[in-house]
Amino acid sequence: MTESALPHDPLWPRAGSWPTPGRARAHVGILGVPTHLTSLSPTGAHTTPAAVRGALNRYSTWSYAVDRDLTGLRAVDLGDVRQPDGPAGEVRTQEAVGSWTGDLLIAIGGDNSLTYPVAVGMGATGVVTLDAHHDLRDGSSNGSPIRRLLDAGLPGRRVVQVGLADFANSAAYVERARAAGITIITRDEVAESGIRAAMHRALTIAGVGPNPRIHVDLDVDVCDRSVAPACPASVPGGLSAYELRLAARAAGADPRVVSLDIAEVDATADSPDERTVRLAALCVLEAAAGVAVRSTASPDLPQLPANHTEREPGSLG
Repeated sequence: MTESALPHDPLWPRAGSWPTPGRARAHVGILGVPTHLTSLSPTGAHTTPAAVRGALNRYSTWSYAVDRDLTGLRAVDLGDVRQPDGPAGEVRTQEAVGSWTGDLLIAIGGDNSLTYPVAVGMGATGVVTLDAHHDLRDGSSNGSPIRRLLDAGLPGRRVVQVGLADFANSAAYVERARAAGITIITRDEVAESGIRAAMHRALTIAGVGPNPRIHVDLDVDVCDRSVAPACPASVPGGLSAYELRLAARAAGADPRVVSLDIAEVDATADSPDERTVRLAALCVLEAAAGVAVRSTASPDLPQLPANHTEREPGSLG
């Protein structure tokens, strides 16, 4: 069913019309970062921000999980960063995210190379990744954002990687992660403890220190291939769609989390039912639902929380 063929019901507002264009101060900002040129495998991930925005129209704004309607939050669509690849593109991305003054910035990729400029632009003091891979490769690509963040000064002890898959990483990169002090929470450990406990542990570690600013990377290839066919590196046995949605909600609910990216979805390679793009859209909504419970004073959240702390000397940016 195309977007134009979706039924209209004034009592069933669609999530796609919830964010308004512009740069007004808001609780949630949505920014497209269509990186794709440095991907280790050919990708059409630059088409994904538009696809995710379209998929939002398939969903409503009501969340049973938080007993809130997202229309009680102010959300703005900041558009897309123009040509975000390469050094000049990364500067444009850092400038775009650095001007954000709301509670949570959601950056829609694009391949995983967007994680580096978004985290730097937001002055991240800690990073949590949900990813099947370490992303510690040399060079500048979608396989290197975490190594680049370490090189830029992010302490490894404030990096937590959740959902790492067996037979998806090399011994050399495992050793690189351990040597850097990165906390590793494998797919098996998530299955044993549950995603809620894994996220609590991850956010606790990444959020240590004064004025913490956490960036969360949702690399959708952490999911099982059956639910993420548009992610070229997803493997059988990864996280379920529900687990990724819970992780997005947990990230949004933590006031130390200032930004979140959704990466590695190639909309041109998705299944006919667009299940991966739809999952990415639901992660946008789940993260926003998390923001809705940061303040419990009013379901309408009439006042924006003042969580815009000064950036510490050890933070990125």
